[in-house]
Amino acid sequence: MNKKKVAIVSNSLGKGGAERFAALLTFMLEDSDFEVHSIIVNDDVDYSFTGQLFNLEKESSNSFSFYRKIKKGILLRRYLVQNNIEIIIDSRTRNVLLRELITKFIYRNSKICYIVHSYNFKNYFPDSKFWSKILYKNVSALICVSKAIEEKLNLLFDLKNCITIYNPYFIADEEFEKKSETKKVILFFGRFDEKVKNFSLLLEAFSQSEVFFEGYKLHLMGEGNDLNFIKQKIKSLNLEHYVEIFPFKNNPYPKVREARFTILTSNYEGFPMSIVESLALGTPVLAVDCNSGPKEIIQNEYNGLLVENHNVKELSKAIRRFAEDDNLYDFCKENAPKSVEHLTLNTIANQWKNLLNNLK
Repeated sequence: MNKKKVAIVSNSLGKGGAERFAALLTFMLEDSDFEVHSIIVNDDVDYSFTGQLFNLEKESSNSFSFYRKIKKGILLRRYLVQNNIEIIIDSRTRNVLLRELITKFIYRNSKICYIVHSYNFKNYFPDSKFWSKILYKNVSALICVSKAIEEKLNLLFDLKNCITIYNPYFIADEEFEKKSETKKVILFFGRFDEKVKNFSLLLEAFSQSEVFFEGYKLHLMGEGNDLNFIKQKIKSLNLEHYVEIFPFKNNPYPKVREARFTILTSNYEGFPMSIVESLALGTPVLAVDCNSGPKEIIQNEYNGLLVENHNVKELSKAIRRFAEDDNLYDFCKENAPKSVEHLTLNTIANQWKNLLNNLK
């Protein structure tokens, strides 16, 4: 029996939640008996993947800058045709209207699924509702990573092809078997992007909580363009002795397991995997109630704490609660793993399999 051929098109397979998802999706689809092709626009691969890889950046590297973009389109079309790709899953950011109209033409004759990874629609939709409907109305599926994103889509564009499929977590069995002693550490892990992650709120709340006088440290793990901004903010708040910065790691789990809790203070998200992975490893999470994702994962005072966004005072109080209230903390820690059992790789893979096998 011939396998259905699926191409996952993404910006890259390196350093980012959407990129990590694209890599995970290769394993989910291969296990579901699809033939998997990954097509990446930029030459950046950090995460493990399976199936065939077509690197548009490498394949067009001998071209001048402007012509390279054209060549990427030509190479993409040729690859789709030569490999008889039946289904395209587009996981890229899509914020240039002309480019997306051309890309949709390149994708012709295949069934198209677009993923919306963020509540910030500027990365995925043109400003015009008219053109948004032109781009997305007749595609096979518009896949949202949270219910809040699906609701916003339906409200704005009245599209009939939206469906929510949450991002899964995949943590190797040996990671669960390892034992770590919990330390007085509050951990953030993710991209160093102030506009999205709001490190100003995080650092100001940590400063106001004063839990560092009780031996707590804040660890920031990741990389991004705003590293210097973060360092300056730490210095301005006199937190140099209490905040440590660690480089991005493909496997953040040892640090996650040893943290007392992880923290997320974003202005907006999609479906933040740092929360899901933390809970799966038994580490409670303190998050702000941003759009979207945290409130669909965190049950307040059950597996973590969910506080009003942009409220430094309330966030600092919550930091102190998790640092000092052992009964609350132990209860959340005990409940954490079972609260994300519905997000295992197998469960989410079945949802993808059902979707792709029933596309029109």
